[in-house]
Amino acid sequence: MLSNVLGFINGNIYVSFIPLRKASGIVVCAERILYVGEKEKAERLATMLNGSIIDLNGLTVMPGFIDSHMHVDDLAVSLHSINLRSVHSIKTLKQYLKNYYEKNKEVSWIVGRGWDQELFEEKRWPSRYDIDDVVPDKPVFLERICGHAAVVNTAALSSISVHRDLMKDPYFLKDQDGNLTGVVVEDAVKLFRENLQFEDSEMLRMIHDALLYSASLGVTTLGFMSCNLRSLKLLQILRHQNRLPVRLRVYMKKELLNNIIGLGIRRSFGDDFLKIMGIKIFADGSLGAHTAWLSEPYQDLPKSEGMPIIEKDELTKIVEEVHNADLQLAIHAIGDRAIDMVLEAYGRLKDLSPKNRHRIEHASIIRPDQIGKIAKLGVLVSIQPHFIISDWWVVKRVGERRAAWVYPFKSLIKNGVEIGLSSDSPVEPLNPWETVYAAISRGGENIELYKYTSNEALSVIEALHFYTSGSAYLLFEEDHLGTLEAGKYADFIIIDNDPLQASIEELKNIKNIMTITSGNIVYQDKKFSADIVSRHTA
Repeated sequence: MLSNVLGFINGNIYVSFIPLRKASGIVVCAERILYVGEKEKAERLATMLNGSIIDLNGLTVMPGFIDSHMHVDDLAVSLHSINLRSVHSIKTLKQYLKNYYEKNKEVSWIVGRGWDQELFEEKRWPSRYDIDDVVPDKPVFLERICGHAAVVNTAALSSISVHRDLMKDPYFLKDQDGNLTGVVVEDAVKLFRENLQFEDSEMLRMIHDALLYSASLGVTTLGFMSCNLRSLKLLQILRHQNRLPVRLRVYMKKELLNNIIGLGIRRSFGDDFLKIMGIKIFADGSLGAHTAWLSEPYQDLPKSEGMPIIEKDELTKIVEEVHNADLQLAIHAIGDRAIDMVLEAYGRLKDLSPKNRHRIEHASIIRPDQIGKIAKLGVLVSIQPHFIISDWWVVKRVGERRAAWVYPFKSLIKNGVEIGLSSDSPVEPLNPWETVYAAISRGGENIELYKYTSNEALSVIEALHFYTSGSAYLLFEEDHLGTLEAGKYADFIIIDNDPLQASIEELKNIKNIMTITSGNIVYQDKKFSADIVSRHTA
């Protein structure tokens, strides 16, 4: 008889959210769901196949979350660096840095992430001189929460002296006297990231930790954006060692396009755990750094409309190359002018159809006329609801008139645009329940944007559907993931509260108890082990 059979009974099992379907028992075998339905039948089947049975005692089961847009390598580094999300002043930032520095004298680089100058009591950006006061002798790289800006110290600037000619470009900010402030944006941020040096063995451990962290939160599939060759190599090592606890769908950096095309790689190249899907491209920057490209000037920076990160002709050329290579496009476009440029590039493809499933990432500022164009082209959108909470200042950025264009999730759905939810971790928390909370509450009345866009809030069922089935569709995985049906991968989670019965405030505090990927338990919260009774039927 089969020995790798698991039966789960007496559960509150959500098979899918749209349509809403429930069951009380589920049986998994050989990485797939064998049966889902009545608990009595599930128990009989598991017994007949000599499997083990887990009594859920009424706990809730649902499909594993599918994060359609995040950054595994950045998350790996972030989990091993200074968390600056709770910092509300430059003074406190310096204290965090000092505490870390005193405990980690041996590190070659000091890395941190999460600060937001909008929260600072000093009402200014940090500078290299602030950092030099604390750490004068080794390079420091502290990323803003959005990942599109950072502050570095003098030692870090000296470490890239070979690139001194690049310091003349607008990505290295200067004061009124022309001196480098230590604040860097966009391409300069990327340069410093590439300059960070970790041994392969160290980075392998960090990436594995990040994947285990994902499993612990109930995120069973990751859309890995902007993957480089080194990260892909390390993921291949983990796959060879059978150490991937979650699935990865990879979008390579655009600089690697020729490598991918030269190898003849097509979309969905790989296996059930690790696949190359396509290419990630940046069209503009972020709202937080004033580098998202808008069709009109910023309300709080009237001399700027942001900037494109790629020229229109180059974008059009790359879009055609990626499309013709049968790869999927994922294009970062936050500002509405950047979205215009992306839609024009997509519109030039002669054989574009919904089957291509090319994507726009973020689409933060969308005019109503653009939504119809997105739907008509069959372009998909990966959204990050937690931006609403992190970008609490966005009305000040774009003004009241444009506030209705900010994160219009409901309008996208109503107009037939296929969407998937994601975190953009580590820009935002990977915890999916924080994302679900943001999608439903839109921050509530504490967030000014709510006053203008409360009608764009998703229901609980919608948020969970688009975080499972919706994201599966973005990744070409709807036949294998996103719902708990016989024949699909056995990827699901057990949680401590029923999200359809929980209050909005309770949603963000839901805890993951167990994560099952391909029928294997890859995470179990020890605190809840007594609530789940397992028995062998033999």
